Amino acid sequence: MHRSTHHAWTAAMLRLFAIVLLLTLSAPAFAFEGENLLVSLPDGYKVDFQKKQGNAQITEMVPKAENVNAWTEMVTVQVFNGLKATPEQFRDRIAGLWAKSCPGAESAPITSAVENGYAMTMWLSSCPLNKDTGKPEFTFMKAIAGKDSFYVVQKAFKATPSKEQTATWTLYLKKVGVCDTRVAERACPAGIK
Repeated sequence: MHRSTHHAWTAAMLRLFAIVLLLTLSAPAFAFEGENLLVSLPDGYKVDFQKKQGNAQITEMVPKAENVNAWTEMVTVQVFNGLKATPEQFRDRIAGLWAKSCPGAESAPITSAVENGYAMTMWLSSCPLNKDTGKPEFTFMKAIAGKDSFYVVQKAFKATPSKEQTATWTLYLKKVGVCDTRVAERACPAGIK
């Protein structure tokens, strides 16, 4: 999905939702309260775009030599405060938007589970030929339904990812999680209080 198409559906979502908490796990420990999204800045990446609007925030990370207007790979983090949906409902909505914006778009489930007490789902969406870029686009997505917020982390490619890239980024997304300092069985890792 081209950046402008990507932001079209993101903008619609941004009107409804709220705040992101992006943690760079390699940074010094911070004290947080409540529910927290645990996601790291990938090695070799930089944060190149952030925006808050209404009850939502988006953060886009790209390789250091790229920018959000000219990227080959991108990691996007979205948090929607107060959104009450299941990860599968969110996935199905995104799949419908991809199908409308890209002829031949497909979505395939990877896994659904409960992690640290939170429902999540991971899937792959693909567009064989993005009409805006003339290139294919593949995006691995993970959605987590928190108590306070709804979290989405995605890894996009403007080319077919290799098996190694697929393995690397699927593992990256598996490490993304949510914790809550108020709930003992959903405790945050050491250093996050």
